[in-house]
Amino acid sequence: MESCRWGARGVLSVEKMGNAESNAYQNHLSRFLPEEQSDIDGVFDTLSGSSGSAGAKNGKATKKSVTLAALQAYLREPIPEQMTVRLYSGMKSIDLTGKSSGLSERIAKEQFVIFMSNLLKGNADEKITIIMRMISKTQGPVKGKQIQEFTEDLIMSVVHVLNYRKELKGWNLENTRDSASGVKALASQLLSELKLADGTKAAGPQLMETNFDQSAIEDWVYRVPQISVFLSVVIRQGFHVLHSLPDQTKDILNLLPVCKGIKRRGLVSLFDIPSIIYINSHLPAELQHKWQLLFSSKLHGESFSQLCAHIVNKGPCIVILKDSDGYIFGGFASHSWEVKPQFQGDNRCFLFSIFPSVAVYTYTGYNDHYMYLNHHQQTMPNGLGMGGQHGYFGLWIDSDYGKGHSKAKPRCTTYNSPQLAAKEDFTLDAMEVWAVGEVPESAGTKGKKTILDADPEAQALLEMTGRSRHSEGLREPIGEDDDDDN
Repeated sequence: MESCRWGARGVLSVEKMGNAESNAYQNHLSRFLPEEQSDIDGVFDTLSGSSGSAGAKNGKATKKSVTLAALQAYLREPIPEQMTVRLYSGMKSIDLTGKSSGLSERIAKEQFVIFMSNLLKGNADEKITIIMRMISKTQGPVKGKQIQEFTEDLIMSVVHVLNYRKELKGWNLENTRDSASGVKALASQLLSELKLADGTKAAGPQLMETNFDQSAIEDWVYRVPQISVFLSVVIRQGFHVLHSLPDQTKDILNLLPVCKGIKRRGLVSLFDIPSIIYINSHLPAELQHKWQLLFSSKLHGESFSQLCAHIVNKGPCIVILKDSDGYIFGGFASHSWEVKPQFQGDNRCFLFSIFPSVAVYTYTGYNDHYMYLNHHQQTMPNGLGMGGQHGYFGLWIDSDYGKGHSKAKPRCTTYNSPQLAAKEDFTLDAMEVWAVGEVPESAGTKGKKTILDADPEAQALLEMTGRSRHSEGLREPIGEDDDDDN
């Protein structure tokens, strides 16, 4: 028989003692449900040219092997080639002999199963040796630049494979910003979590040339869950395995929200796919399953009245805007917007940046100035704001639509965010508002008492925009007739 032992940092070595199938193979296979085992066996059989279970019955299951060429042929369409090469390097890193110098150029079934087991079912410790080898084919520390290239390849592969499998849930590469800049921005954001040996974080050129050892990468993978989730998406969707039970994919279920309200409108959103994934991950879990377009300045016009008319009483929302210098940023409003001269919302609100950098800024506890929306008042500021204070908001759109400010010296008091726009006082180029989760029933039901009946500001707003009190345009969310297909 064979015995197996775990070496330092989860590197598995197998001592050959005559039996074709190792305990390691059985132990790792046992992590998978029977349906999942069948999935993985089927993929390996296809890759190795095996005829199915006949080999296993003859004790030859581990004799079959997979070449890089076979892997590239199998994954040519769903996964970009550079990621396929990285996956192959990860599989090769599974050391079956105890002698890393003697690694074969072919992947044995044991290696394939252990690779799948560690990346899909393992902890950070079990994943780390594979990820290290996916980052660099050679052993030893890796440079920040190599980690950045791996992370960009990984994010790009997620976008590519979800698009290929038609799993973008109504988003597509035509109705969103070019993902290339989003891939680089998100990779930089995830890389910013890398810690140096002294526990501090490196940045810029220093980060690119710094060497990181296995323990630093393990700490990073442990603290940045996106790396494991993205690897899971690439492997599951690329190889098309482990879809047997819905709860097995709960970690990627809300990776992207269903997109409503944009189809057939000829609109290109200010969001790109990577930034949607990142911002969605910071929303409360119950709001991550659907985004619905409520307002777009390109569709509804550059008008503060139109903005208010489309977003009041529609539940939690994401506001995103682009300034005339191309900076893209916004905020998450945890409550329905109401037109009133008081601050509203709660500590789930946050501000964010999309371009030129990706980041999320959460509440500090300093004050409760989360969200503010006011119109047609003589004594209080009129506009939409988030964080900070009157005249000094972290994000502000003036009711004289087209102007705004993002003031932070050095940081917004409510969210600890820096200046989000290119200039402190900016000119607005485009704006969108997305309802997240389910739009409140009252928002789309005529004849029911809503904020419009109780708020004289909102009533005056309707009269000013020339709409009736039961206006279709105000009360009904747009795009509900869209289906979820790409």
